[in-house]
Amino acid sequence: MKFDAIDKNLLELLQEDSKQTNKELSNKLILSVTAVYERIKKLEKAGVIKKYVALVDKEKVHKPFVVFCNIKLIQHTQEYVVKFEKEVANLSEVVECYHISGDYDYLLKVLVEDMQAYRDFMVKKLTTISHIGSTHSAFMINEVKYTTAINV
Repeated sequence: MKFDAIDKNLLELLQEDSKQTNKELSNKLILSVTAVYERIKKLEKAGVIKKYVALVDKEKVHKPFVVFCNIKLIQHTQEYVVKFEKEVANLSEVVECYHISGDYDYLLKVLVEDMQAYRDFMVKKLTTISHIGSTHSAFMINEVKYTTAINV
């Protein structure tokens, strides 16, 4: 899908604050409310806008401890990959999971309360998933940049 300048601006505005009304967006874009509505519907229908969410402050919900966990599987068979991905998708502590290239097979972003909670997660949940060969964890010291906005 090709985006014109108005689509790009609209996507930027929605990524900044998706609760803006069509009236507010129309004033910023110098378009009619109907034109804004139609553009948003077009972007939703095309799958460009997948869903609307609330970004929650991890400190306020007592999940400030951020861990990046690299996972290496024992083997790379389809069965092992599918089983691992299915099981890790059900772990609420895992907020992101990527199948990656390099020394490890997966990179997980895990949010928990503290080091003890991470240990409990590792012992009681993650290591119970079969086919994991090894793990390597790195702990966040400081969040330098965090955004969900994609530059269009």
